[in-house]
Amino acid sequence: MSGRGVWQRARARLRRFPELLAGCGEQAAAYGRCVAAAAAGPAELRRDQCAREFRALRDCLARAAKVTPQ
Repeated sequence: MSGRGVWQRARARLRRFPELLAGCGEQAAAYGRCVAAAAAGPAELRRDQCAREFRALRDCLARAAKVTPQ
């Protein structure tokens, strides 16, 4: 049994990632701003500090991925 089909599907999903991310630019920018602001100070980054922004980005990517490519 070959795993070739698994890797081909994984590569196909990864090829779509830049397009999906571009469609979620607003959410990606908000998450990036949150992480940058959290890392700018002397305090360490804490888990879930930007969880709300990350969830918004994750949900946007999931919605975009569900759309069948043309």
